[in-house]
Amino acid sequence: MVITTLCYIEKNGQYLMLHRVKKQQDINAGKWIGVGGHAQKEEMPEECLLREVKEETGLTLTSWRFRGIVTFVNTVCEPELMCVFTADAFEGSLIPCDEGDLCWVDKAKVPSLPTWEGDRIFLERLLSDDDRFFSIKLCYEEDRLVKHTVELYGSEKGEYPENRTEKAIAREKK
Repeated sequence: MVITTLCYIEKNGQYLMLHRVKKQQDINAGKWIGVGGHAQKEEMPEECLLREVKEETGLTLTSWRFRGIVTFVNTVCEPELMCVFTADAFEGSLIPCDEGDLCWVDKAKVPSLPTWEGDRIFLERLLSDDDRFFSIKLCYEEDRLVKHTVELYGSEKGEYPENRTEKAIAREKK
């Protein structure tokens, strides 16, 4: 299984979107997606996130949040485990991207852009006030979504009583 990252960078009510129009033989050709890519050997998701965002956009993230994981299963490619992030602070200026055109898009318009059918499922989570961590499985036959599963963790108010990390438990003990 391939491990990837995907990030939706926010500024002034907009997400930075990548319109995939430049790569040959691109499974994402013509679609609008966040920025990210494949983890390199021994990279943790956060390292991949920072590297890919810098390579594709020229931006250095200074504030980000791990929002969920998406397992993609497709009849035409290797399964993928995608770590989904949002970011709300960065430094630097946009650079041209060799994978497509970068564009700031109003968050309300993002779900109507041409994208993978399953992307709308996790975009709905990102755009809602519900900030629970999600695990989503998307099963495709070529480019058609045939099945999906959604698991949510924590409460709608951002409290995570049953799924706390060791760091959170240590903070609570102080």
